[in-house]
Amino acid sequence: MPHPHLWPRLTVPVVALLLGTLVAAPTRAADGPPVAEATDYSLTVHPERTGPAISASMYGVFYEDINHAADGGLYAELVQNRSFEYDRADNAAYSPMTAWSEAAVAGGTGHAVTVDDEQRLGERNRRYLRLDLAGTGERGAGFGVSNSGYNQGLTLRKGERYDFSVWARTDRPAGTALTVGATTADGTALATPLRVTARGDRWKKYTGTFTARTSAADGRLTVTAGGSGTVRLDMISLFPHDTYKGRANGLRKDLAEKTAALDPGFLRFPGGCLVNTGSHEAYEAPGWERKRSYQWKETIGPVEQRPVNANFWGYNQTYGLGYYEYFQFAEDIGAMALPVVPALVTGCGQNKATDDPALLRRHIQDTLDLIEFANGPAGSTWGAKRAAMGHRAPFGLTHIEVGNEENLPEEFLARFTEFRTAIEARYPDITVISNSGPDDSGSTFDRAWQLNRDAGVAMVDEHYYNSPQWFLENNGRYDTYDRKGPKVFLGEYASLGNRFSNALAEAAYMTGLERNADVVELASYAPLYADTNDAQWRPDMIWFDNERSWGSANYEVQKLFMNNVGDRVVPSTASPTPATTAPITGAVGLSTWATSAAYDDVEVTGQDGAQLLSDDFSGGDAQWTKAAGRGTWAVQDGAYVQSDESAEDTLVTAGDAGWQNYDLKVKATKKAGKEGFLVAFGVRDTGNKYWWNLGGWNNTRSAVEKTVDGANQTMTEDATRIETGRTYDLEIRVRGRQVALLLDGKQWGAFTDDKPAEPFRQVVTEDKATGELVVKVVNAQASDTRTRIDLGAKPGSPVARLTTLQAAPDAVNTAEDRPVAPRRSTLRVDGRVLTHTFPAHSVTFLRIKE
Repeated sequence: MPHPHLWPRLTVPVVALLLGTLVAAPTRAADGPPVAEATDYSLTVHPERTGPAISASMYGVFYEDINHAADGGLYAELVQNRSFEYDRADNAAYSPMTAWSEAAVAGGTGHAVTVDDEQRLGERNRRYLRLDLAGTGERGAGFGVSNSGYNQGLTLRKGERYDFSVWARTDRPAGTALTVGATTADGTALATPLRVTARGDRWKKYTGTFTARTSAADGRLTVTAGGSGTVRLDMISLFPHDTYKGRANGLRKDLAEKTAALDPGFLRFPGGCLVNTGSHEAYEAPGWERKRSYQWKETIGPVEQRPVNANFWGYNQTYGLGYYEYFQFAEDIGAMALPVVPALVTGCGQNKATDDPALLRRHIQDTLDLIEFANGPAGSTWGAKRAAMGHRAPFGLTHIEVGNEENLPEEFLARFTEFRTAIEARYPDITVISNSGPDDSGSTFDRAWQLNRDAGVAMVDEHYYNSPQWFLENNGRYDTYDRKGPKVFLGEYASLGNRFSNALAEAAYMTGLERNADVVELASYAPLYADTNDAQWRPDMIWFDNERSWGSANYEVQKLFMNNVGDRVVPSTASPTPATTAPITGAVGLSTWATSAAYDDVEVTGQDGAQLLSDDFSGGDAQWTKAAGRGTWAVQDGAYVQSDESAEDTLVTAGDAGWQNYDLKVKATKKAGKEGFLVAFGVRDTGNKYWWNLGGWNNTRSAVEKTVDGANQTMTEDATRIETGRTYDLEIRVRGRQVALLLDGKQWGAFTDDKPAEPFRQVVTEDKATGELVVKVVNAQASDTRTRIDLGAKPGSPVARLTTLQAAPDAVNTAEDRPVAPRRSTLRVDGRVLTHTFPAHSVTFLRIKE
């Protein structure tokens, strides 16, 4: 994942390829909405030619504990903060008693307090709950605590079994009676209480199972103790008995099943930004570091011995779902396990290289031990630990990735090389994967790729999140990649929305991935899961709440492609969509991001020399509209100043939305804050514009960004930084779709925005197992496309099987409604040539017998 500052702001669906290359506009019926005329296309299959083989694991899933994807998500534990380890280090709102409250039965009294002392359960499980019991109240009195679970409460279903466990010790020689109850938030009982007696002043695990008598979404788990004295509790846990594959310490069944239904070729885990951010030290004395990179050895063995960690995304992670569970999950869904380990260079905005040779050697050894844990015999040191957890046979690890989205290419590759050398010396059959940073282009991307090529790296992981427009424009991205260079792992990508228009753009792009299967060996949409109650990132493939889960429109596209990959590409050609271009058109604007800046002497001049706008702010700001409605803008000392250093995206605009072919000049001065300034042009509205972002990304680089329907893409960039207090002369020259940018009179950059956003894309593959051609067609426009298809040979059967996804471009799948869903049908195929009309806004797969 890129650093959160890089996230685009998007809320609306893609429209008719605004700001870019335009396609034919729909006509309008006399009595209704626009109706587009069918367009004639041709698609020719060339079975006599040989296309590239497609990896059996080409499409997979990327799992990261973001959006509460683990605790409260895939990890089926229902109790939140079960070990009382929540801390302000995780989230400023947390305490060791988060999700817990005191509970009393029949007048019982006492005191509940979390303690960190020598009587703890274990060195890495440092806090526990102490109940000091007063011994008062009526017969059956008790005092203890109640847990509210995640979000609105624990979800319990009538007739289903739930497995409870707790670690306890008591100072009462006769033991302490514990009562375990499940209730609604208002106290209504959901099950017959469990009763266990804790005995002895040493930690011991107690277990029990109950069956829910009724269903509830606001459940509470209450544990009370009777009598007097002191009882200590830790690791209070409740799991549904019916986990995925029935495994103890298991996974939430519906989420795991939706993932398995994709038939993924690989599972990349555990991240993502949480892999390589924070300290690289272990959780140990004297510091007991709570903000650590993800270190696999901390996540295996008995769950009560695993430490917790502060998650990069702003909450606590328990490591109950750890490396053993990831390997087991990959095996269960038939996917290749692909773990990612930290390279000791932080990414995701932290951008720090750790210079500690001893620590680097330790992490390299940890990685070698990880491979032994996965692949070693049961008698080896780490293979024995795997076997002790229940899996004697090796997992069969073949790929491992070192690092994630590092912004320091030289520092990263130096450390990566040490990992790679050590791994290849001991495990020469393991593919070691590098990466190219957090973007699809730019100086970091270019330098990282050059270093990877020079080093002869086997595979490079690319990550990018762009607008639907970008995906439509860049279908041919990998056509020109070096066939003899490193292979590509597209480890994270998405078009920044969960509408069907986003999924269509991704589908169109995926035809280009398959066409280039000899370069792109692996690809995974990201992220995988999101809790609808608390998501740090949008879009996501699978959404869930405590009771339900549902696949997004993007999920349906991914599933269609993953379930119909094929073994090789069959070369094919198709006619393009007739396209016209229009000049970059729009008003001008000024903005800031977490920065105070002053602007002055704004001039806009037409190509013919006519003055369109001139403002030195001597008369106030009447010519400007506060389009974003954010920030504090005022004329001060003869300049237009935005003074709120915390405000983001503070756009103000001036001029006519119909302006074309003009020069914009402005003086800009950074007064204070994290970044520089933003000067906009081609402004249609706040979600459709270009802007020159100088000193962006915490003043680490500068770029021109194009925004279409709220989703950004980078047009050109460099490493320019902005000095506080210095006045810069900025000039932007717009001619047609060509733009030149000058900084203090010298050309800073230029670009031409004329890539065709082709809405009609296709690829054909062969499925050897079924003896079928799979013709995959994406029609991402508002027109039906009447298409002549030449199969190159007579089919082996007169009946083809069709699967179609079709919906309105703004359709979104929800828990209640699934407008984007596959429809299956058949098509008569009488000979080598057939005609088929692909519906507007659709993805269609035809399976035709060879």
